[in-house]
Amino acid sequence: MEYFSIDGTDEAILRTERAKARELRKSRWWQRKTASGLCHYCGKKFSYKQLTMDHLVPLARGGMSTKDNLVPACKECNTKKKAMLPLEWEEYWDDLKKSQV
Repeated sequence: MEYFSIDGTDEAILRTERAKARELRKSRWWQRKTASGLCHYCGKKFSYKQLTMDHLVPLARGGMSTKDNLVPACKECNTKKKAMLPLEWEEYWDDLKKSQV
């Protein structure tokens, strides 16, 4: 598995991984994954059409478009997460929850 930095992302690899993600989005697997309507991050319920596909480990951080790296996310969480790794997202989410209390 090849890893690369945000700045040095190989465009050919990105194109390939994005194409894989598009194909998986059309699959029965993705339909089942989004059937519950739950965002992986905030746990709120959405229609399946409102859920986006998110890479747990972002492509820009070396992630791949594989079933174990893809989760349904609401647009708001996906936008906030950007290129964060799961641990970085957890820290961000915890800080966000603390500030709302």
